[in-house]
Amino acid sequence: MTDAGTDQVLPEHLVQVFGEHRNLLFSVAYRILGSAADAEDAVQDAWVKWSSADRSQVADPKAYLVRIVSNVAMDRLRSARSRRETYVGPWLPEPILTSADTAEDVAAADSVSMALLVVLETLSPLERAVFVLKEAFGFSYGEIADAVERSEASVRQAAHRAREHVQARRPRFHADRARQRDVTERFFAATTGGDINTLMQLLAPDVTLWTDGGGKVRQALRPVTGAERVAAWFAAIGSRSYEGVDPADMAVDLVDLNGGVGIVFSGAGRVIATLTLDLDDTGRVAAIHNVANPDKLRAVAARTIHHI
Repeated sequence: MTDAGTDQVLPEHLVQVFGEHRNLLFSVAYRILGSAADAEDAVQDAWVKWSSADRSQVADPKAYLVRIVSNVAMDRLRSARSRRETYVGPWLPEPILTSADTAEDVAAADSVSMALLVVLETLSPLERAVFVLKEAFGFSYGEIADAVERSEASVRQAAHRAREHVQARRPRFHADRARQRDVTERFFAATTGGDINTLMQLLAPDVTLWTDGGGKVRQALRPVTGAERVAAWFAAIGSRSYEGVDPADMAVDLVDLNGGVGIVFSGAGRVIATLTLDLDDTGRVAAIHNVANPDKLRAVAARTIHHI
């Protein structure tokens, strides 16, 4: 492999070292940014820095690379925040296809769930990076301090603030995979059949639906709240075309999406939307995240499965 921007050929062992940690780097960046495309760019930036670094000064390649990608991701997040202020409608993270291994690891599945990524959007870039490195990857406070280039005391404070914030906004409950799949299948059947009664049984009274079209496809511009309103919204879907695709011509796949069971809608040769359900401790649907912005469906359309 050649060094970015030069004709220098890097030693094979340096390429191999980066390759060994590439999956980790993407995993860190995605959790900080909530965007697969931005995470890939952050990993590429890390590669450029790695390929041009004085590696004689690098005692721990893993720590060095995590530091690079964490800071690149925080910088990208600060830039993205300003763009998201003018976003049309609710902003949701970019969905990714995950592996069965991720789904079986409760901690890993929770750390990439749509529900948690939405909550992480409300943290500062530093708090988010610290939370991700501590809670998702188990780095020590000293290691995190080195990664984000802050004092250990400030990292501990940021971790405490982030943890309290997340716990206050998202009670930690993870439905088992069998229940997730059962509810998702029943929800889809009720939606396509226009069965409002079954939908009402599946939905929590205070359920909230977030739809992200980014102003590029028609979606609700504000969250839809309450079982009756959400049931009516979905019951109507089965009777009308969506972005020019008739319901009869739409393919539906149940897949591993962001660490849980999700739905991918396809038609006319493209991915149209994804849907994930977040269950409460009674097994009813407490939150629904519907991503239809075509710019955010590229990772799913590429069918790349991430082991994160």
